[in-house]
Amino acid sequence: MERMGSNEDLDHATGVLLVRDAMNRTTADLPALPDLSGPARSQGLRRRARVRAAIGGGVLTVVAIAVAGAVALPDSGGATRIGVAAQPPGGPAQPQPPVHLEPSPGESSMADLPAAERARQEQFQNRAVPVLQELLPEGVGTLRRTDLSVRLYQGTKDDKTFTVVFSVRPTGADTDPRTCLEAKGRVCAKGTLPDGTEVIASTSPVNDGDVTESRIFFRYNKSNVSLAVSPHDASHTSAPVTNDQLLTLAKDPAFLDLVKTADADPVEQEQKLLPAGE
Repeated sequence: MERMGSNEDLDHATGVLLVRDAMNRTTADLPALPDLSGPARSQGLRRRARVRAAIGGGVLTVVAIAVAGAVALPDSGGATRIGVAAQPPGGPAQPQPPVHLEPSPGESSMADLPAAERARQEQFQNRAVPVLQELLPEGVGTLRRTDLSVRLYQGTKDDKTFTVVFSVRPTGADTDPRTCLEAKGRVCAKGTLPDGTEVIASTSPVNDGDVTESRIFFRYNKSNVSLAVSPHDASHTSAPVTNDQLLTLAKDPAFLDLVKTADADPVEQEQKLLPAGE
């Protein structure tokens, strides 16, 4: 304990000497004050004092940072050495746990997957959540993945839950582009990705026709890509996203990176039959 106290006294004395030496060397370069009287002489004295105070404060700050940022670390011989203090705990936010959804009778869930495959799909979901959260409008709410299917997510806001389905599904063969028929209240819009790929967006009445869902679809390489936002049935609230917002989302580089990843290393099974008219 006495030895530790001696080290602290030495560090303090060293800091004081650093401050004194820096102040003396800096102010020594200042020109000598002329032999003035009255206000002029007082102003010169004040100027010199301000310079000393500024230099002293700067050096004290440097010394304080150096002392606070250093810790004594034992080496193999039992002596001490100075090292940089570790960063405070914390880092990127940890993914939120999934929303648990019970499968319907005869339906499988991610819990039925082999452990390695389940971990791979969960990793993709955790990567997709912050991207979709950033690109979808605020009305969708806080987005979380589910443990039922890799393609299934939920957005929650003001006690309303909106189902979000993000699918990149291999088809195994090229397919003709889908068309959007503006029938039964459906409203369509088209956009183009940077590579020229056509994207189709649609807003369609569902259930009793008093609410709408919104979706986009396009073909990428060997996969069919779609993203759909469903309404909140209980409150009769339509999907809080427009065709234009979905077309903008589809062009975003972060979203397209997700698509490229899932196309190269699919997280869904190959689609055998392509429904017409969507």
